[in-house]
Amino acid sequence: MKKIFLGLLLFSTFSLKAQTDVPKVHTLNGIVRGTTDGESAVFKGIPFAAPPVGEFRWRPPQPVKNWEGELDATKPCKDCAQAGFGPNAPKMNPNSSEDCLFLNVWKPTSATKTSKLPVMVWIYGGGFVAGSASSPQNYGHSLNKNGVILVNINYRLGRMGFFAHPALSKEFPNEAKGNFAYMDQIAALQWVQKNIAEFGGDPNNVTIFGFSAGGVSVHSLLTIPAAKGLFHKVISHSGGGRDGVLTGRPINKEDADIFYKVSAETIGVNFAQSKGIEGNDATALAKLRAMPADSIIDGGRETSGANGAKIYSGPIFDGKLVTQTAETAYLVGKQPKMPMMIGNCSAEIGGAFVSNAKTKEELFASFGDLATEAKSAYDSDGSKKFEEVIAKFNSDWVWGEPASMAARATLAKGSPAYVFQFGYVPAAAQQRSPYGAGHGSDISFAFNTLNARWGSTAEPTDTEKELAKVMCAYWANFAKTGNPNGEGLPKWPLYSNQNQDMLDIELDGKIIAKPDPRKARLDVVEKAVKYRGKIQTRGI
Repeated sequence: MKKIFLGLLLFSTFSLKAQTDVPKVHTLNGIVRGTTDGESAVFKGIPFAAPPVGEFRWRPPQPVKNWEGELDATKPCKDCAQAGFGPNAPKMNPNSSEDCLFLNVWKPTSATKTSKLPVMVWIYGGGFVAGSASSPQNYGHSLNKNGVILVNINYRLGRMGFFAHPALSKEFPNEAKGNFAYMDQIAALQWVQKNIAEFGGDPNNVTIFGFSAGGVSVHSLLTIPAAKGLFHKVISHSGGGRDGVLTGRPINKEDADIFYKVSAETIGVNFAQSKGIEGNDATALAKLRAMPADSIIDGGRETSGANGAKIYSGPIFDGKLVTQTAETAYLVGKQPKMPMMIGNCSAEIGGAFVSNAKTKEELFASFGDLATEAKSAYDSDGSKKFEEVIAKFNSDWVWGEPASMAARATLAKGSPAYVFQFGYVPAAAQQRSPYGAGHGSDISFAFNTLNARWGSTAEPTDTEKELAKVMCAYWANFAKTGNPNGEGLPKWPLYSNQNQDMLDIELDGKIIAKPDPRKARLDVVEKAVKYRGKIQTRGI
């Protein structure tokens, strides 16, 4: 009898401990119940806005309704509606949904409401047509160990995220139009301001960071007036900064932009007509809203057939939400004053991505009067292969030089800037990637999630583990103080107009602080900005 009693007592004690170990947080909309994973308390699928479906398709995000009891925040939410990937893929990724305005939170298990930990908000990349807030590559366990809370946010993609149409412009004329993805990002940041203290975060110490389209979003949010005050530091991975790189198509003006000749409304009409919907009135808009989500996604098609009319706009210069491009704001100092960390990979994308040049000579000729200087910067002795030259040029043109421009603009506002280039390539991959690291190679190192790296199942080497540990510490330190440096870390110098010092992570993984080795290349690219209409053949 005594053994039975002791057994029941132990079982009751264990059950009580298990219940108390379940992390729960009171948000403004209700209680969320997460799960404990090592030293992290994880909350998945928390709604930050109402489902953007039915009458709310192509409307600003609407308030969340309060819930009774506890919201189960232990399972990943759906990704935002996007095309299927791979051969014979369905029109819409089955793991995605139009009902997708959710976010995930990783916090240290030790964090309490009085902790006031710095907060990092991750904005995924994917060209504004794909991406996920729930990718294991972007989990927050290592950031938590470094004393930072991580929030990953979803935002609408493709035609769900960026869409304009004359009928839509007439509806609710006082609302901002077109950039529903940016509206979602702002709504998520507003949620953070209202709720993150309950998780142990400091709403007055928020860093936004993103990769590719997420990096573009960082620049956009920094220069969108409605986002002012929602964050305090920025990190852009391969996010450009110059006009023409996913930076904003005029909403209703034709031939008004060097990169975007066709207006967003015309593109919306093209899409409607491709689906047999004519007219610019409320009836046409009702038919568009009645379409199933997979027909809107339409397999990710951006033109109506080969060489057909454009049917996807990307980000929109609408004049209400987006009132200026990031480059315009940077050049005249209209962005807020705040610390910036910015950089890109050393060989982002090869092939004809920016220029249609097929040879070195053709590429250099596109620089016009700067052809000789371009040749000297990229191929001084004529020995380099075209593949290396075009990879370096593409990286510099889209990401490297715009990053240095944004860093200088940050300095001009009196804020610190830290610039990096990530060039590490695993030894086994150096034969197929001999010129440096490709687009997104740095992300799993910044998160220290090497076992979730894209395209790799190899066990991380000691060199990789150390590099990831150091990079994650840099990122966490920057979120804490606006300075990535810390005890035991290689010194990361401040960027300056004089020395242009940066952190260069080299092909073998060595971390070296030095003046920007790309200076000659970036200088000629900066001079060539006036030739952008010729060199950059399409707004990406």
